[in-house]
Amino acid sequence: MYDETIFEKSNAVFKRLTGVKKQTFKVMANILRLQYQADHKFGGKPSNRTIEEKLLMTLEYWREYRTYFHIANSYNYSESQTYKTIKWVENTLIKSGVFNIPGKKKLHTLDKESVVLIDVTESPIERPQKKAAQLLFGKEKAAYIENTSNCE
Repeated sequence: MYDETIFEKSNAVFKRLTGVKKQTFKVMANILRLQYQADHKFGGKPSNRTIEEKLLMTLEYWREYRTYFHIANSYNYSESQTYKTIKWVENTLIKSGVFNIPGKKKLHTLDKESVVLIDVTESPIERPQKKAAQLLFGKEKAAYIENTSNCE
C-alpha cells in the first residue's frame, strides 16, 4: 500500500500524515536500509516490502494507534509479519542511537536557553465499576444485602 505520491505532498501534509518531517523520514529509511543490508550480507530471502513501506507501517502504528490486524489488512500482510516488521523497525531505530532523548543528567546540565518538551499525557480508561455486592461472597453478601435493604 506504500504510495510514492506521499512524498509529493507538502511538508505540512506529510508531517500530519506520518508524524515526522520528510528529512527525518529519509534519515530513518537510510538507517533501516543500512541495517537491512547488514542483516542480509550473507544472503537470505529478500523482503517483498520496501524499507519505506515498513517504516510507514511503523509510523502508522505509532501515530494512529492502529492495531496490527488493521495495519496488516491495509498492507496485505499477515498479522504476525506486521508485528515482526514493526518490532524490527523499532529495535533498529533504537539501536542506531540517532533518535535517543538525552538522559536526566544531561538535561540538568543544559543551559537555560535549551528546552526539551516531552508529551506524557495520560487518558483515563473507562471501566465499569464493580459493586460491593459482587465482591462479597456467602454470609458476608447476605449480611451486606440485609444492611442495605434496611437503609432504604
